[in-house]
Amino acid sequence: MAEAQDRPQPLRQTMGRRRVGAGLLAAMLLAGCQTIVPRGVDDRPAPSRPPRGAETAPTAPQGALPVDAERNRVALLVPMTGPNAAVGNAIANAANLALIDTGTAKVRITTYDTATGAAAAADRALADGNRLFLGPLLGDDVRAVSPMARAAKVPVIAFSNDATVAGNGTYLMGFSPAQSIARVVDYARSKGMTRFAGLVPTGAYGRTASAMLIRAAEASGGSVVAMQTFDRSAESLKAAVARFGRDQQYDAVLIADGGRIALQAVPLLKRTASPGAKILGTELWATDNAIRTGGALNGAWYASVPDAMYRQLGRRYQARYGRAPYRLASLGYDAVLLTVRIAANWRVGTAFPERMLIDRGGFGGVDGAFRFNRDGIAQRTLEVNQVASGTPVVVSVAPKGFE
Repeated sequence: MAEAQDRPQPLRQTMGRRRVGAGLLAAMLLAGCQTIVPRGVDDRPAPSRPPRGAETAPTAPQGALPVDAERNRVALLVPMTGPNAAVGNAIANAANLALIDTGTAKVRITTYDTATGAAAAADRALADGNRLFLGPLLGDDVRAVSPMARAAKVPVIAFSNDATVAGNGTYLMGFSPAQSIARVVDYARSKGMTRFAGLVPTGAYGRTASAMLIRAAEASGGSVVAMQTFDRSAESLKAAVARFGRDQQYDAVLIADGGRIALQAVPLLKRTASPGAKILGTELWATDNAIRTGGALNGAWYASVPDAMYRQLGRRYQARYGRAPYRLASLGYDAVLLTVRIAANWRVGTAFPERMLIDRGGFGGVDGAFRFNRDGIAQRTLEVNQVASGTPVVVSVAPKGFE
């Protein structure tokens, strides 16, 4: 995940349905039991022009875009050039697929490149009359954009998972490490595990992971008996595991990092006082192919957003664009589904009805059900997977919605 934090992030919606053709993705939105079903989709290679309702803002100053009296203007703020261009383009392509699937005639989405300056992109988007921002992707870019958007009364639905940038009109759709840890710890407790250990990297991600591990364990009646940090070097990792010692007994150990680090850590953990401890991972594992190499992680558990509908989206994306999407592309797809759902009650030319984002029943999409809390962070329903011969197998399904 391309995120402005000091950790590696892999770059990686219900009433009736109607048949829309074999193999098409059902684009569902859970909000007041409303469903958006995709129209027929042409999966031929991408056309040279974007689909109706999508456009890319010109890079050279040419004045504001023409007034659109029929559709609400929405800005998609993502990196289209630079080091994160592949992720930004995948999000933009998936957003276009969502426009096609819904067949909406009420939303017009323009893409703005944040790689050349997020503040400049936001300034241009505001000048063009956009009333809602989807993105940015990076936490630092959200920090740059949010004050400008707030002053203009334009809500921001960002793709970051940096909780420190949420609130005051900024909403985060990014996958939360805290929620992933809470889910897998709760599952482990349901299987009788009470004593937990944590192996966490230094920095912001590690601090979030360690705090949530302690909170989740205590909330479920367990406890954290050991916690060690490392700086992602092989020697530091080895030293951190050694500090667990031969006397500390624990039922499960959370490795709060990607699959590559986990593969290095597990053999070392087998030499400690708890060689049979269950290995737990975070949402990072869902997008890390390293967990598919070798059997060291067999039996390990991790929590993530459900993957079934994403796999359908991935196949259609590849058929249309000739390549597989990055995992974060689903955020662009689901952000457009959410926008279209609310646009049904959004009169053209008026401010975006931000109050409709706080729906306790939630919304839904490719990544399952989600809802925004008052703090602006998306609460998600997660599944628990077990690694089996390098393949994730669901052992606890994600809830379909919120009570």
